[in-house]
Amino acid sequence: MIHSAGLLLYRLDRAAVEVLIAHMGGPFWARKEAGAWSIPKGEYDPDAEAAVDAAVREFREELGVDPPAGPYAELGTFPYSSGKRVAVFVADGGALALDAVRFGEFEMEWPPRSGTTQSFPEVDRVEWSTLDAARERLVKGQRPALDALAQAISRL
Repeated sequence: MIHSAGLLLYRLDRAAVEVLIAHMGGPFWARKEAGAWSIPKGEYDPDAEAAVDAAVREFREELGVDPPAGPYAELGTFPYSSGKRVAVFVADGGALALDAVRFGEFEMEWPPRSGTTQSFPEVDRVEWSTLDAARERLVKGQRPALDALAQAISRL
């Protein structure tokens, strides 16, 4: 089973909840919007690293900045149809400055079967989005995290 962990930052803006989401980088996602965004997240080994530590590490690797110091609250673990499980943590990100963001990169053969390796950003942009807009933009497996966040905020 593949384990992944991510950090979903939120802020209250004009009485609306907004979340920080990232558009996936690379040639497969370049012209897509719906279902092409993600919570900053990545894989980890639960025998070697705590999920919250992996979420913080992945945020830093993907966006090139430290996330807010916390506290981090666990929203839950959400299964993908592929069997992957994503542990999502939340924190208030209202003070995060996006002007310092520098995206991490990955390499892949592109174009396919060309023998040429190219470097692409893991994420090519990051934006604050309302919950409704984020629901349309996020990959399907992460959408339940938005509902969990909305419920948690309604209890405050």
